[in-house]
Amino acid sequence: MTRPADPARPDIYARITNQIIDQLEAGVRPWTQPWTGGHPVTRPLRHDRTPYSGINILLLWSEAFSRGFASPTWMTFRQALALGAHVRKGEKSSTVVYANQIVRTETDDAGDEVEQRIPFLKAYTVFNVEQIDDLPDGYRPMSPEPVNPDERLEAVERFFAGLAAEIRHGGSAAYYVPASDHVQMPPFETFRDAGAYYATLGHECVHWTGHGSRLARDFSRSTQAYAREELVAELGAAFLCADLGLELEPREDHAAYLGHWLKVLKADKRFLFSAAAHAQKAVAWLHKARP
Repeated sequence: MTRPADPARPDIYARITNQIIDQLEAGVRPWTQPWTGGHPVTRPLRHDRTPYSGINILLLWSEAFSRGFASPTWMTFRQALALGAHVRKGEKSSTVVYANQIVRTETDDAGDEVEQRIPFLKAYTVFNVEQIDDLPDGYRPMSPEPVNPDERLEAVERFFAGLAAEIRHGGSAAYYVPASDHVQMPPFETFRDAGAYYATLGHECVHWTGHGSRLARDFSRSTQAYAREELVAELGAAFLCADLGLELEPREDHAAYLGHWLKVLKADKRFLFSAAAHAQKAVAWLHKARP
């Protein structure tokens, strides 16, 4: 029996991963500050305000950061036309991807019918609303109300309290301990501001989701296993901070991971997609875990 060719188009994986590699080599983490000052932090949004997920968050944050877009909203050429608007002539599009699978029924060597599930990845293009004229009111970003970063944020406190994770405070390092299944955090007062505290706590809680009693995430059979898990936690913290309206800034103690991440991404052009998917799943689990 001849297996059908995999239509997942590895060139898309390679092209997108190489784009992120170039930015990492330039010292830029596209998931840390892919927005300009003065606007709310959020995930990239579709034209109908639903948020993008997984690898598309990285792709559009990267585009927004490199091209100076403040708005988080993106849409296709046709979606703009449907709103009575139009993309300005000469504007460059950005790539997003759609993952799905084809289900085919085939006959095996024993004459039985079996289902073959073949994953595929399709790329399409979108434009930021700042590239589009004549859009209806409501598609431009609003300036946020100022907040006091030195005070605890009640809504964010409720989010983490609702996880029922064991979070201990003390010492000068942040980490997750799988053996005792607890998160260790320095005291709130020792952080530069509230945002830095919550971003760090989010990172460690993404690690916490990987426990065998939760998502059972395990890279032990892969090379650079620790770096892979750290990249998942880094991306997950970025996604979670966007959901909570917080900025994610690079942690100094993670600077050493850049070289390891580059090795992993150069050797495995699909791991960035896998890491983003793991991060997405972890953050979704955190949201659902709250009562």
